[in-house]
Amino acid sequence: MKAGVVALTKIDLGADEKRVTAEVRERLAGSSLANAPIVPTSIVSGRGFDQLKRTLADVLNATSPPRDFGKPRLSVDRVFTLRGIGAVVTGTTTGGKFMRGADIVVQPSGGEARIRSVQNHNRDVEASAPGTRTALNIPDVKGPALSRGDVITLPHLKHATTDIGVLLIKTGRTAATPIRGARPIKNRARVRIHAGSTNVAGHIVFLEQGELNSGESGVARIRLEEPIHAFVGDRFIVRDWSEQTTLGGGIVLDVEPCDDKVKSEAQVRFLNARARAPDDVEALLCTELQRRLVAPKERLLTLSRFSDAEISAALKKMIQDAKSLVRGQWLVFPGFWADATKRAAERICAEHKAHPDRVGIQVAELKATIPEQLRAANLFDELLADLLREGLVLVGTAIKQSTHHLSLPAALQNAGTKVRATLSAKPFDPPSRKEVAPDAPTQQALRYLLETGEAIQISEDVVLLSSAVQKSGEAVKAFLLGKKSATASELRQALGTSRRVIIPLLEYLDRQGITRRDGDKRVLA
Repeated sequence: MKAGVVALTKIDLGADEKRVTAEVRERLAGSSLANAPIVPTSIVSGRGFDQLKRTLADVLNATSPPRDFGKPRLSVDRVFTLRGIGAVVTGTTTGGKFMRGADIVVQPSGGEARIRSVQNHNRDVEASAPGTRTALNIPDVKGPALSRGDVITLPHLKHATTDIGVLLIKTGRTAATPIRGARPIKNRARVRIHAGSTNVAGHIVFLEQGELNSGESGVARIRLEEPIHAFVGDRFIVRDWSEQTTLGGGIVLDVEPCDDKVKSEAQVRFLNARARAPDDVEALLCTELQRRLVAPKERLLTLSRFSDAEISAALKKMIQDAKSLVRGQWLVFPGFWADATKRAAERICAEHKAHPDRVGIQVAELKATIPEQLRAANLFDELLADLLREGLVLVGTAIKQSTHHLSLPAALQNAGTKVRATLSAKPFDPPSRKEVAPDAPTQQALRYLLETGEAIQISEDVVLLSSAVQKSGEAVKAFLLGKKSATASELRQALGTSRRVIIPLLEYLDRQGITRRDGDKRVLA
């Protein structure tokens, strides 16, 4: 409460009005009503009521109107049905405007309906503004029956939870009073939470202390026995289970619990950071992004007491200050992104050390190693682009460091010599690939020769040294320059090779633009 008027009732029973007024002022010291006007009244004589009305009017006129941040809610305090009209709910509109004809949703049940008409103090209106008493005619609600404590809101704000993170404040007014409310709030205590017009039971789980004494505050999670609809920034009251005493109040800090354990270090850090600045939209956005690591731009703090414009402005500033990165349609926590790119680069480096005979790591294999949050958001291509900007190189379907040069490991040197010797023995008519590399070591060595370009695979079964391919191409060109055209058989005899090799070789030369097929013959391209 930021402003108010204190009505000092039954003033006719007091012998010393000034002393009583002074005692009330003393009791109000330190509260939000410390400087509120005090108006003595008496129902017997009627004294003070005109002054009370004038004072209330003056205070209201000096008070800023309730904020309209585009997220209307109405906590239902009364439900009734009128013949020919249907269900009517009443309450005070907060956060935005309810328009006649708008679609709404009932929380926490999830029932849907459309507003047929809107009234304010028995007058039909097109819309109800924040802070006004409102009656909504919402017939044909799909779902459970309406009841006190329900919240009417817009469909995109649909959300119900039984687990809220809070800053809990124990009232200090009972510290010197020998009543039940003066006792500490114990961990796991069963209490009643009053939020809006709802009243639900729940258990308090303190994250750092074992209890909360008068005047103290602390972060906690409240496990509710029934779901409620709440926003980050909502205020609530805590009463004891028997509802005889008000224990304190609090501020909602989180309505979307994460997977962390209740008392994990991350959970404590998250709620404490929010408790230090519950009204700072940028601070709340930073904590949300740090917790999620990756988040869609349009979903951050939707369930909060901030407008879309306020959230967008804060996000823009965060991006300018490098507190958030934009990748596609997502926001990414900078530290998380930097760590992901660093780990990807380290994985590529490890691949070079483990397999120096390979160009690099396959892109698909690298993708499988990145954090799940990035894969779920389809952000691997963005990560790959950043790696390439940092100097890594894409070679076909593999990615490598620009400084990486292929080499055969010492264990494969003998296998490499054997493969080279086999291919060199009959350069224009080598054995089949299976015969060239019959075992694992020679297969690795052959793959190295292919990746470095020392050998060329011209068909599934035929591998030639690149020097042999070059010489055969020169021989074919020389033969065709003299003959103009030749059949595959004639070229086979000229090269001294077999039909198994000449056909894929000529097809390879066709693809390279050296020769061209003309019927059954080859000519120079």
